Order: sequence, then structure tokens, then C-alpha cells
Amino acid sequence: MLYITGKSRPLCDSLTRRRFIAVGSLGFFGCTLSNLLAAESTGQRNKRSAILIWQHGGPSQLDTFDLKPEAASEVRGPYQSIATTLPGVRISELMPYHAKVMDKISVVRSFTHGTNDHFAGAHWILSGYFGATGGNKVPRNPSMGSVATRFLKSRQSGIPTYVNINDGGFGYHGAAFLGTAYNPINMGSYSYGREGIQFPAIHESNLKLIDGLSPQRAGDRLSLAGRLDGLRRNLDKSKEVERLDHFSRQAIEIVTSGRTRDAMDLEKEDPAVRERYGDGWGAQALMARRLIEAGSRFVTLNTGYWDDHGNIKNALDSKMPGHDRAVGVLIADLAERGMLEDTLVISAGEFGRTPVINKDAGRDHWGAAQSILLAGGGYRHGQMIGTTDAKAAYPADSPMGPLDLCQTVYRSLNLDPEQLTIKLADGRPARLATGGKVPHELL
Repeated sequence: MLYITGKSRPLCDSLTRRRFIAVGSLGFFGCTLSNLLAAESTGQRNKRSAILIWQHGGPSQLDTFDLKPEAASEVRGPYQSIATTLPGVRISELMPYHAKVMDKISVVRSFTHGTNDHFAGAHWILSGYFGATGGNKVPRNPSMGSVATRFLKSRQSGIPTYVNINDGGFGYHGAAFLGTAYNPINMGSYSYGREGIQFPAIHESNLKLIDGLSPQRAGDRLSLAGRLDGLRRNLDKSKEVERLDHFSRQAIEIVTSGRTRDAMDLEKEDPAVRERYGDGWGAQALMARRLIEAGSRFVTLNTGYWDDHGNIKNALDSKMPGHDRAVGVLIADLAERGMLEDTLVISAGEFGRTPVINKDAGRDHWGAAQSILLAGGGYRHGQMIGTTDAKAAYPADSPMGPLDLCQTVYRSLNLDPEQLTIKLADGRPARLATGGKVPHELL
């Protein structure tokens, strides 16, 4: 917890030691913003960033990118295919926005690992190493985003390096043994509707105005933004702030500068762009783009629950349009703004789904084969990487695993996994993603 406080005497605005703001709960597992910024000070600078769209629960490869139209009905599922901007490549009819940007995408259809456990699969893919399981959910290794935060700074002061929007379900986005300083700043849930913006600005649970600065004492008509602006003016006049260490002052900068708040405020975006992205997950994707544009390095967002054990058609009919629009428009928008080359976009869940539809008209967990999407990040795209057998059950060639994915992410961020090391929980040094490799098709 970071406190802005005086001694017994008041500050120039009569702010005593009992009148302070507490900045906390901005990261996972008690991470404080000040500690996170201290960690970033040792980072290195480059232009690259990443956006991870996490499909927790595990999306079906057979109903998205790896359709098997010649297979039996219980294998191929209920959907037809549509043409894409990539000649000869067809994908699910549920994904028209993806189809428009397939020339900017690489889909790895031969991604594989050896578990059907939600927690194990999520931990494995997001960290590169097997560790947590459904029986013991404690994270064993840091996520890709936390590792990146260990070595990178945000590109702009007042902007957090690593942000997690609307985390939920089977996700391991934290820092584990690296320490809470490298956890993401968690922005909570997010939605944008016709009634107006509901965005995860700094909630009362994150920024607590205590004692004399409580919302009631400050006046019902004063907005949170107004109170922050007033606080900043007061701090600027005070020598007390000079006594704060460098990272605490940076923490104050994030809260009071307005840069992060502005990045999250979609009302500042062109209405035509907001309309293009749409509501819900589309608005999350727009916020992710705005955060990257403002200077963040790694942003994750979550598009729903993909664990469709029953009635998979109804489930996908409901959620796929929102996911398709969010991802497709994000990639197109990044490309049009000249940002895609320096922004790696990943869309994946913890595993795929069974090749045969079950008795409840759904598909069960299947770690042996899944499809993941990659775009931008300095790689070569407009291709399908790897194939699966006739039922999309196992890779037929070019298998890619969790360590390979981590290696691919780190290389995109200009982090050399063969040179950089992190300390393990017992203090021993370890290289990043040892044994992983970037698919040659991307290079």
C-alpha cells in the first residue's frame, strides 16, 4: 500500500497526516503500484508491445479455424465455412471479421500439449511451464506478461506497463515467484453500452479517499476526476511530495496525471471508431489498443467462457459474434494506424475441444490439438501453420507447444530468451523459455 502523508504539521492545503489517499489493490495478490514501478526501473526500452485475448475455458478448433467439412457430422459440427482474404483458406461462418484480416494473421492449427485440466493448461500456456493443476491451483511460474514487465518499461511515464482487463476463469496472468511487483494492474470488468461508458477507472477499491477526503466530506457534486485534479495541484505545491521516493512519485503520477484515465475513457475516442468496435468485448479491445497506444507494453483481456460441454451451437452462436468483431476490428485498426508491426496480438485458450461431439451436443476438454491466432509483432503473417489429422484430434505436422509460444512472444518483444535470466523461487537463475523455438514460418 502506498500512502501520501504528512507529518504532524499540515501541508499547504491543510492536508494533515490523517488526511491522505491510499493507493492499493491495483495489482494481483497485493501488488502495490510503487513496487511495480520500482521493478520497471531496471527494464529496457524498445517499441514492441503485446495484446493477449484470453478465451478461458478453451475454444473449439473444429468450429473456428480447423473445420473438417468431409468428416462425419459428429466431428465436423454445425457450421459451414466462408472465404477469407487469404486465398484458398476458409474459416467458420461465425467469423466474418476474422475473414477480412486473415492476410494479416497466422493461425497455428497444430498447437498441442498434454493436459485436459483447465488450470494446468492455462498455467502451461501462459507461463511456458507445467505447474498448477486443478488439485493445486497455486501458480508455479510467472506469466509471459509478468516476465515482459520484468525487463520492459512502459513507453510513457504515468502509464502502467502491464494491464489485465476483465480477468476471469482459468487464467494465470500473475508473477508467481518473481514477486508482486511484476503482477499486472487489474482493471476488473468492463462494458460499454448505449447508456454510456462503464469503464474500469480507478474504483474506490483501488483509490481510497479516506478521512477528510472521503467522497461525502468532499461533497456529493465533486467527481472523482475533479478530486484527483485538485489533489495533484495541492501536491505540486507541497514540499512533502519531494520526500517521497522516485517510484512513489511515479505511482502518484499514474493516479493523478490523467494519462491512464484518459486511455481508459472511451468517450475521448472518435464515435465512429467506438461504433466500429461495438459494445462489450469490442470496447475492451478498443481500451487495449488505447492503452498500448498510450505506452503500455502488455495488455490482456478476456472474451467470455468457452467451456462448452453442452449445446455448443447455441453457446457459439451467442458469444462468437462479439469475439469475432473484437479481434477482427482490433487487428484491422492496429494495421490502419501503423501499430500492428510493433504490436503482437495473440488469441488463445488453455486447450481445444474433443473431435467428437458428446451426448449433450457439446465438446469436452482436449489438450492434444487446438488453434491459436497470432498477428503483428514483427512476424510474417497471412498463413496457416501446421495441420491436424482428419478429426482435428492430433497435429499431423509442425507441432507447437507452450514453450514455443512463450519464445515467440518474447522474441517479438525483443527479449532474447537465450540471454536473459530470471531468478527462481529458490534463488537460482534460469533462462526464459529454455527449449522453445519460434515457428520458422513466422520468420
